[in-house]
Amino acid sequence: MKSDLIDLSLHQVAETPRAILVESLDFTSPKVWLPKSQIEIERTDRGDYVTVTLPEWLAIEKKLV
Repeated sequence: MKSDLIDLSLHQVAETPRAILVESLDFTSPKVWLPKSQIEIERTDRGDYVTVTLPEWLAIEKKLV
């Protein structure tokens, strides 16, 4: 069975209790809000870089892929 989850390395710009604001590591895409209810966040040693696991449809909708 194929998983519809993908992992993306992103730059975290801001955070609220319900969402995080991220942008691509090459800083060419617009910043987008991701709802925490739809994602998993893995923090890196450098606090503003994160690995986000999210459904592929959400990544496409937010133009992250």
